[in-house]
Amino acid sequence: MEPPPGIDAHNLARRYGRRWALADVSFSLAAGSVMMVAGPNGSGKSTLLRTLATAIRPDAGSASIGGFDLVREREDVRRLVALLSHSSYLYDSLTAHENLAIAADHLGRSRSGIPALLERVALGRRADDPVATFSAGMRKRLSFARVLMQEPRVVFLDEPYGQLDPEGFALVDDVVHELKAGGATVVIATHQLPRASGIADEALLLDSGRVVWRGKAAEVAGR
Repeated sequence: MEPPPGIDAHNLARRYGRRWALADVSFSLAAGSVMMVAGPNGSGKSTLLRTLATAIRPDAGSASIGGFDLVREREDVRRLVALLSHSSYLYDSLTAHENLAIAADHLGRSRSGIPALLERVALGRRADDPVATFSAGMRKRLSFARVLMQEPRVVFLDEPYGQLDPEGFALVDDVVHELKAGGATVVIATHQLPRASGIADEALLLDSGRVVWRGKAAEVAGR
């Protein structure tokens, strides 16, 4: 028997008032694959990632993550996934180390790995500085460290290159490669098409909440 796909969505839909942010979105992504999701602003990229990560509920359709139903087995899904979103949800008055310590306690993880995580995202020297003193890019790096702490099997990255410098871009690429090598499934919503197409296996293009194209990431440049 083949293992369940990393993500399997059927006619997924989400509405905000009278506007459908997602409409009849269907796709299947094998475990261990990387998929980029592209489209203009307002096309539904963030809504798709937030729905699949259980941050919001779909209004129609169905989906499974690692074989678990997105709605009926929501808590099982949440144990598998991690979401890097536009908002960092960091505690400004606490240090970088303290922010990760809170996350470790919540996840039931040891705090012993925090220094290595901070070094991994190039924040080792700022471990004891309040997050309030961090730039937007540094906050993004700290959010990445928190995602890695979760050791997720499915990772949703919403505009991961935003606010980062060229070294940060390389960090994102390296992290995605590491996640994939470890068997994780990764979905990247981004406007950085040339960059993301170099690390993704597949691509999904959205427009007005609908899938308008699906294919190999390397073919996106010709769309």
